[in-house]
Amino acid sequence: MPDFEYILNGLNANGDEAEFSLNDFSGQKIILYFYPKDNTSGCTQEACDFRDNLNRLNKYALLIGVSPDSIKSHKTFREKQGLNFILLSDEEHKLAESFGVWVEKSMYGRKYMGIERSTFIINEDCQIEKQWRKVKVKGHVDEVIEYLSK
Repeated sequence: MPDFEYILNGLNANGDEAEFSLNDFSGQKIILYFYPKDNTSGCTQEACDFRDNLNRLNKYALLIGVSPDSIKSHKTFREKQGLNFILLSDEEHKLAESFGVWVEKSMYGRKYMGIERSTFIINEDCQIEKQWRKVKVKGHVDEVIEYLSK
């Protein structure tokens, strides 16, 4: 069971620093998406797709992005891309571990630990309602909206 009480630093939708626990959002549906790294091509595309569809998404749920990047990195990413949703900094990857998305990865034969691009729909009772693992960026936001609009 994911740890909804773990406190993370982050940026709220206005870009101000704050502390968050997923329990802070009980009573509302959440789209929680984990991504590997700020300012990389796939992660930028995914964040911009979420940004561009935020009005459609907010009809159904609150959007929160999570990566192991620092607050400083999130600020730069947010400003550069005009992001307007909560970004959490999971530098110790405790939240990622509790959701099972801190995994061994491999690139060019080198093994390392990192975030598995994933999205979770968390219901009003803090229960995982739906999950997408090993997300492919292209078309993913449409999949999320399609699921939420049913």
